[in-house]
Amino acid sequence: MALEGHKYIFVLGGVMSGVGKGVATSSMGLILQQRGYGVNLVKIDPYLNVDAGTMNPTEHGEVFVLKSGLETDQDMGNYERFLNRDLGPEDYMTSGMVYQTVINRERALGYHGKFVETIPHVRDEIIDRLTTAAAHNGSRISVIEIGGTVGDFQNALFIDAARVMRLKNPNDVRFVLVSYLPVPNTIGEMKTKPTQSAVRELNSYGVQPDFIVARSNHAMDEKRKEKLAIWCNVQPNHIISAPDVDSIYDVPLNFEQDNLGDLLLDALSLSKEKVADFTEWNKFVAGTKVKDAEVKIGIVGKYFDTGDYILSDAYLSVIEALKFSGAELKVKPKIEWINAKKLESDEDLEQLSQYDGIIVPGGFGETGIEGKIRAARFCREKKIPYFGLCYGMHMLVIEYARNVLGLEGAHTVEINAETNYPVVDVMPDQKAHISEGKYGGTMRLGSYTAKLGEGTIAREAYGADAVEERHRHRYEINPEYVPQLIEKGLVFSGTSPDGVLMEIAELPKSEHPFMLGCQFHPELQARPLAPHPLFTAFLRASIEKKG
Repeated sequence: MALEGHKYIFVLGGVMSGVGKGVATSSMGLILQQRGYGVNLVKIDPYLNVDAGTMNPTEHGEVFVLKSGLETDQDMGNYERFLNRDLGPEDYMTSGMVYQTVINRERALGYHGKFVETIPHVRDEIIDRLTTAAAHNGSRISVIEIGGTVGDFQNALFIDAARVMRLKNPNDVRFVLVSYLPVPNTIGEMKTKPTQSAVRELNSYGVQPDFIVARSNHAMDEKRKEKLAIWCNVQPNHIISAPDVDSIYDVPLNFEQDNLGDLLLDALSLSKEKVADFTEWNKFVAGTKVKDAEVKIGIVGKYFDTGDYILSDAYLSVIEALKFSGAELKVKPKIEWINAKKLESDEDLEQLSQYDGIIVPGGFGETGIEGKIRAARFCREKKIPYFGLCYGMHMLVIEYARNVLGLEGAHTVEINAETNYPVVDVMPDQKAHISEGKYGGTMRLGSYTAKLGEGTIAREAYGADAVEERHRHRYEINPEYVPQLIEKGLVFSGTSPDGVLMEIAELPKSEHPFMLGCQFHPELQARPLAPHPLFTAFLRASIEKKG
């Protein structure tokens, strides 16, 4: 049923969603990795979507793309950033994936005419996927986050799969409940009752937590720990206080203070392979807390129509990439959100002058597109560092075609299929997908190689003549217009190895301090201990602009 000797830690949520299971899972992975163990992190999403690719960012937040091309939940981004390595498609699972596999197998007579039922067939498929992930990564410990909250109907089957794994291998499976402990303003006391109720709910599944990570806006005192230990049947030293912190990157350091890494190894009967060394991590965290050196960055986006709230989760990896490069350059990026729809007038456009750098991130659809194009022109003419990511590169090229080449009405066929100047066109192999309504998992996805031109900003930043970056798009710069764009001064500093696809566009440094767009998503490969070179180059240009 499970790999012999492999260890599994299941992370579940209690009381409410959004308490930080993903960060807790990432942090546990890091502290176990620091003790010399191979670790793989797995995210289970209980929705019926086969992957995250078809979900609107206002519904789900950012879609994180793995090197393989699988479109996943944003927690996979945190996992990669904390472990500082790539994860594979086997490390992600949805209810949709599981059911699709079981149904396809049934259609192919894979069950030899038996009744196909949720128990055991779907549950066993879940277990098979978890053991496959463990074997594929060659790790010793799997830390598995089950999405949702204890008591949700959607994740009950995944909890049952974990229960069966514990039953079959009692020494190799442990449970961590990440639960919220409120401190009502009118009472001023941390309340343990909601977490007690969550533990009883979990007990009803046949599962007893071995650890409780106690999330709250305050640190937990010993009295509350003892009370929670008695009522939840958990050892007091297995209750880990997890108060709010300035940065998610402080969390593993806080876990270290409670000795969580050694406690987990003891619970799994594993020896301590080496002494954890957080020197580089501490250095990075200190770099994110620089206060006396700021650089003001504006992000021109579209996913802001969510009432009174700015949906920063839609651009999570961009935000984190800026933090990592900021820590490297010892400067704090001060990020402000600019609704692209509000850049339609010259008066509103002038607000961009206050920023040291502008980013236009990825996206789809026509909402705010003219504002983004106008932002690109403003940055080009006013010499403000501009960094366009995927769709942001399209805006750079469309603006250049309209206002430098004089191709009035130049556009992307995604927005205007009748444009006389389709400088951004759908990729040939994507046309069939669109005509047949095949949208899920059919874009140009995952890692592709780009070769870099000599004497360019991109080549200087990377320090290499070829790179691999992650993609997620259907539209590309139309090769018919590339010669005209080059003739008028635009440089395509990165191309596919065969020279057909334009991967990076930029203006020479002699004309602009930093005007660059890339077809891929560099933010997906930025790591705390390995900042992305393009983000670092952009921030460096922004610092110089500030003076």
